[in-house]
Amino acid sequence: MSQDTYTLQVAGLTRELALCPVNETLDIAAFVMFSDVELTVACATELLKVVPEHDVLITAESKGIPLAYEMSRQSGKRYLLARKSKKLYMKNTVEVQVNSITTANLQKLYLDADDMAYLKGRRVLLVDDVISTGESIHALEQLVTHADGEIVGRACVLAEGDAAQRKDIIFLAPLPLFFK
Repeated sequence: MSQDTYTLQVAGLTRELALCPVNETLDIAAFVMFSDVELTVACATELLKVVPEHDVLITAESKGIPLAYEMSRQSGKRYLLARKSKKLYMKNTVEVQVNSITTANLQKLYLDADDMAYLKGRRVLLVDDVISTGESIHALEQLVTHADGEIVGRACVLAEGDAAQRKDIIFLAPLPLFFK
């Protein structure tokens, strides 16, 4: 590991992650699955081996999309996407607020009425690339609960910082925080 990167080993692969400053005292390692097809496929394969039975996956826009898509493709289970903004095609949306460590401002997540109806009574697996503070997963929980879906698991590739101590999430590897 150099001063500017962290060497990650996950799903049988090794990646060098750039360290990015959050503030004067904390850096985080940038884990980005976008465009890394090999990593996405390997992580989806490994997660599907350990997650509980489920009917549908849900993730938050945007970094969880490649993982949820690939898990859906491999398992044949549908995935839903909680959007960060309302789209013209979305009708009767439900919104929740989320405050993520990787985004400066408070955000909202939206699901439309059709997706909410689809979740009702189904076993739902919450999926994200990294769980750190847990705020994004909590927002997804609120949406699924509002839709009367049954949350059967919370899965991610990496559990960052204290999230690695949580007993309610399934993850492939811990990701440390880097304090200055």
